[in-house]
Amino acid sequence: MSDGRTPAAEDIRHCKALFSSIEAVLEGKPTVVELSLVALLAQGHLLIEDVPGVGKTTLARALASSVGGEMRRVQFTSDVLPSDVLGVSVFDARDATFTLRRGPIFSNVLLADEINRATPRTQSALLEAMNEAQVSIDGSTYRLPAPFFVIATQNPQDFAGTFPLPESQLDRFILRINIGYPPPKVEMRLLARTAAAFPSDPVLQETRSRPALSLDRLVALQHAVANVRIDPALIAYLHAIVTATRSATTLNMGVSTRGALALARAARARAFLRERTYCIADDIHDLAVPVLAHRLRLSSHADGFNPTREESEVAMREILQRIAVPV
Repeated sequence: MSDGRTPAAEDIRHCKALFSSIEAVLEGKPTVVELSLVALLAQGHLLIEDVPGVGKTTLARALASSVGGEMRRVQFTSDVLPSDVLGVSVFDARDATFTLRRGPIFSNVLLADEINRATPRTQSALLEAMNEAQVSIDGSTYRLPAPFFVIATQNPQDFAGTFPLPESQLDRFILRINIGYPPPKVEMRLLARTAAAFPSDPVLQETRSRPALSLDRLVALQHAVANVRIDPALIAYLHAIVTATRSATTLNMGVSTRGALALARAARARAFLRERTYCIADDIHDLAVPVLAHRLRLSSHADGFNPTREESEVAMREILQRIAVPV
């Protein structure tokens, strides 16, 4: 039973089991694991911008395996078509009907690897799915499995052969994070066990065989997160942050209402993970950068190119410093 200030003991136990299951695979990155779970519990989607080989795919597989869900991976390139992601209607000559051959988007966790290497047409195929958990194919609408979680990865946009994500696409991701290189001790331990772990990491194999919780329990946790309270003073603080991005002279475009709602959902999810049924100012302050920075367009980038992650995060931190934190 919950005491009104902490989630129910069963919910706490499931959250801890989920966290431990993923952290066992992505070692030495507790903050990355927490932010990933914040995105998952807040019913959002996650954008990871980082160099290849730091664990983006491992994180996606660990998330899917820990909840017993199906993960599908799409390696985006310039020749990937929307139908390669959504699916296509195939004519059946036997009964003269069309049958949907479902694409990889019909999964619980979709890993959109190197999403910025796909053309804008293919990128836009994800918009409806990420916003409404459904897709429209040949005039028919199909619901996606619940839960539905997109983890998209991209390399820095100064690499050749990429198509910067438009604002409408970036706005669908509740968080943008980077994983970074593992701590030296963890990396040395990984090197020491490489021979034994190749070609499949035994820790990940063990996670796949023992999901930390069921899909139904995950959906229940997502619903419980929605009941976390945010004090009116904190809502005013959140709104002040969002409003400041819209009036900053250094920005051409501030945070949308969708972005403000995303920060509120993420703050609730973080409070829930930290065993609280209420938000505090730190939940909003600490998540403002990963939730809001990628939604900004800097005045210095009026030429149509997106700012780098570092540039947008610096701009967001400067705005945060000007907003008084409620006590």
